Amino acid sequence: MFKWLLAAFIFVPIIEIFGFQFVADRVGGMNTFLLTLLTSAVGVAMMRFEGRKAMEDAKQRMNSGMVPGVSMADGLCIFAGGVLLILPGFVTDIIGFTLVFPLTRPLYRILLLKWMKKNMKNGKITIFRR
Repeated sequence: MFKWLLAAFIFVPIIEIFGFQFVADRVGGMNTFLLTLLTSAVGVAMMRFEGRKAMEDAKQRMNSGMVPGVSMADGLCIFAGGVLLILPGFVTDIIGFTLVFPLTRPLYRILLLKWMKKNMKNGKITIFRR
């Protein structure tokens, strides 16, 4: 896990710097700055809207006696996407928008649920019931 975090702290800023340079060469420095602010603002608004929908769906499933697994996975994807949207950068914004956007989120949700099942079988994730 530490190796992945270290790689992310090294490579993500490098990729983002190249992304900023690429966009700034095309549209100019000030427009790049304004575009970064705009994507962050739109991302936060989308995260709030989609997050509320996921929370309402989870509450509805729990009230009807169902397990809110899919809703909780959606909520986790929305949270991760929101964090990426708040971070400055175009590459993180693209990934963040795909995590928050309802049409592309199922791709991440499937991967997340497969990862969780695998780790639950291996004993790395334990679920305690009351």
